[in-house]
Amino acid sequence: MKARRVKGIDVAGPLADNVERIVRLRLDELHGFIPAALDADEVEALHDMRIAAKRLRYVLEVTAEECFGPYAMTAARRAKDLQDLIGEIHDCDVALPRVVRAARERREADVAALLERAGEDAADLDPRLAAELPHAAEHRGLISLQTYLEARRQLLYARFLDLWTELQREGFRARLEFAIAERPPAITPLSPDGNVAVTP
Repeated sequence: MKARRVKGIDVAGPLADNVERIVRLRLDELHGFIPAALDADEVEALHDMRIAAKRLRYVLEVTAEECFGPYAMTAARRAKDLQDLIGEIHDCDVALPRVVRAARERREADVAALLERAGEDAADLDPRLAAELPHAAEHRGLISLQTYLEARRQLLYARFLDLWTELQREGFRARLEFAIAERPPAITPLSPDGNVAVTP
């Protein structure tokens, strides 16, 4: 997912004002994947949402304490929670097709082995030829792994839905929007760069 360009940055302006613009855009990007990411089959939307959460988290971790109100740091942690959880789901989404492909390849190899055992002139396939397939042990292992990954993905996705609901209930977006409009007491309009001079 390509990040949207932040417009209106004033390189001569206060850092907090510029970062506020960045955070607002990254927050819009994050919420832009809803409702698509609330569909368990929308794997790409969920993956892109993880990237959006990561971008929001990183900008907040670097700037929240110095530029914004106290909830901004909490929001950075919540974005990390979201990113980490979706990352675990993404790991399942990446692994599952590989496991399915590996199982298919071994199944195809065993089909070829059975046909070879039967011989070219066989009228039918004797079921006894299926005993001791070359990849029998791997089939069992791959089926077990696929089952595990599918179950883990479902469990983690349910946790994602719960976390997203929790974020909505706590007013994550509204509270962060309020926090990024706040400025900590140390930042005042008394100096050109918005910082209070410290005297030794």
